[in-house]
Amino acid sequence: MNISIFGLGYVGAVSLACLARDGHQVIGVDIDASKLELIAAGKTPVVEEGMVDLMQQVAASGRVKVTTDAEAAVADSEISLVCVGTPSAANGSQDQTAVLRLAEAMGRAIGAKCEKKAAPHVVVFRSTLVPGTVEDVLRPIIEKASGKKDGVDFFLCFQPEFLREGSSIRDYDKPPFTVVGANHEEPLNRLRQLFGHLPCQFLPTSVRAAEMMKYCCNNFHALKITFANETARLCAALGVDPFEVMNLVCQDTQLNISKAYLKPGFAFGGSCLPKDLRATSYLAKTRDVELPMLSAILASNEAHLNLAYEAVMASGRRKIGFVGLSFKTGTDDLRESPLVTLAEQLIGKGMQLSVYDPEVHLAHLLGSNRRYVETHLPHIGQLLKPELEQVIAESDYLVVGLADARVYAALAQHARADQLVLDLVNLPNRADIKAEVKGLSW
Repeated sequence: MNISIFGLGYVGAVSLACLARDGHQVIGVDIDASKLELIAAGKTPVVEEGMVDLMQQVAASGRVKVTTDAEAAVADSEISLVCVGTPSAANGSQDQTAVLRLAEAMGRAIGAKCEKKAAPHVVVFRSTLVPGTVEDVLRPIIEKASGKKDGVDFFLCFQPEFLREGSSIRDYDKPPFTVVGANHEEPLNRLRQLFGHLPCQFLPTSVRAAEMMKYCCNNFHALKITFANETARLCAALGVDPFEVMNLVCQDTQLNISKAYLKPGFAFGGSCLPKDLRATSYLAKTRDVELPMLSAILASNEAHLNLAYEAVMASGRRKIGFVGLSFKTGTDDLRESPLVTLAEQLIGKGMQLSVYDPEVHLAHLLGSNRRYVETHLPHIGQLLKPELEQVIAESDYLVVGLADARVYAALAQHARADQLVLDLVNLPNRADIKAEVKGLSW
């Protein structure tokens, strides 16, 4: 293919070299003339393992050109990859100066190209962008400057990159996946031709989801590094080898290094996580160790619980039905259940509650579970109903915290159009439920 790359920093320069190595004709575009001179001379503008030899090779192949002329680059290419920088501004916001300026130039170039070529140009933004930027900010600029329409005369996509400095060429050749946010099949097909040979999944998605997942990935990486470092600080204070601990943690690929716990839902609870976080924070304080991330987890969990409380209160409904009360589906454990906390808050505000949980039978509760009920919800016997249909029938507002096929079927069959449902479990059959269903954060 004929490809133009705008912005020749780490991502742009490595992409240029790898695409040219793979046989494509590549045009590098940058406002920095010194970068263009280096590439034209077969030298790398970035310090990166393998780039010295690779840039010499592709420059000698004749498949690489460089220019400052955006219009010429677009005219001579089918696909443009935008890799300009989006650094932080002084207030922490994203500085989009370069990408906004480029969007204007890209629009003019596309307008001129459309007069000469029939095939719609594909613009692929690879710079990290705040979600909504491509569709809400860049698209209007390009459409205005070009006089053309996205999805008709050209296509805008977002393809996040996962190149780490120091291993960029290896990461290019073996990415974890290829994610492409696009609103039309044609650009997806063309990008599949370009990147589909890579040994990974090709995952089409929406533009906004692709923009957001890049932030999510980077934040998760930062979170993992911080978690390991906070663990190390506490280990040092306790005389424990942090490498030995984290090596053991990483052996668990069923829960620790896995998909487990990585789906949006309700707040966590139960007899382990809250108490162990509190114990960790207390232990750190007694050793004068600062653990700001770990210490903030419970506060963040409480903020998530408060979302549910605020949603119920904002509805103005007073007859509230709880579908589920234990801290997670499939258990009768009510200790530190966020649903119990939510129920207590609503009872305190004078709401009328009815509760269904097939695993929670007051007569059968034993030991610490019974003591917990007697201490925190002594009137639970009056709230528990034996049948789910009864709770649905006598409620104006349903809080669904139980992920169960019978619950899904009962809601589809018995929920009324005048009811509201707060979905805490991501109901799979929302379209089948006559009531108005709203997710907690979705």
